Amino acid sequence: MLVKHKRGLFQRFYVVELLKGLTITMKNMLFGKTVTIQYPEERRNYSGRFRGMHYIKATNGVENCTACMLCPTVCPAECIHIEAGERPDKEKYPVKFEIDVLRCCFCGMCEEACPKDAIKLSTIYEMSTEHREVYEKDYLLEQRGNK
Repeated sequence: MLVKHKRGLFQRFYVVELLKGLTITMKNMLFGKTVTIQYPEERRNYSGRFRGMHYIKATNGVENCTACMLCPTVCPAECIHIEAGERPDKEKYPVKFEIDVLRCCFCGMCEEACPKDAIKLSTIYEMSTEHREVYEKDYLLEQRGNK
């Protein structure tokens, strides 16, 4: 048998609960610490583990990448495309190195898989554009100074 309890007017319209919620809200509004950052003037400091814009490391003006194809192999988003070529000294290098940023999930697996430590993820997080971005090798090499 189901027992029905009679509720009063305050319980029926949740007046006590409403007043408790308003009290908490007003307390936080009036006496709480503000957490707003004035974005263009103030920048947030992220940890060193933050994964942002990609770049390719280079030594003596030559990229470290040997086009071993490990980064496109491990990439879960399949956003890295490499075409390999060969230098006169029989060393492989990427003729074409593209990263489709719209597909990238910034997981860092490409960075972990690279045996030459060539591809890196910087802490740059301002990458908004009005059109689809595909980073090419020349652009990725330029970004190493902006990390």
